Amino acid sequence: MNKYSETFGIDISKDVFDVYGSTQGHLQFKNTESGFKNFQKLLSKDSLIVMEATGYYHYRFAQYLYHQGFVVSVVNPLSIKRFIQMKLAKVKTDKGDVKSILYL
Repeated sequence: MNKYSETFGIDISKDVFDVYGSTQGHLQFKNTESGFKNFQKLLSKDSLIVMEATGYYHYRFAQYLYHQGFVVSVVNPLSIKRFIQMKLAKVKTDKGDVKSILYL
C-alpha cells in the first residue's frame, strides 16, 4: 500500500512547469511564486513530489515546497532519459517526461 495520497511528477523550465498527478492527470503552471501557490492548492500533506533536476529552476521550486512541509524528491535527468529510452519512447516532450518521472 502506498503511504502517499497522490504522487506528482514535475518537469520545470524557465516559464512553466508541467505536472502529472497520479489522480489529477496533466496540468501546467507558470514558473512564478503565484504558480507555485496555485499548484500547492492541489497538495495534501501526504503528497509526494518528484521533479527532474534542472538547475536553478528546480532548485527554487523544490526549496519552496520543502519549506512548506512537503516531501520532495529531485531526480537526476540522466536517470529519467535512460528510463524513457528503456521504454522505447521515440519522442521526448515535457508532457511525456512528467508522466515518466511519476513512474520512475
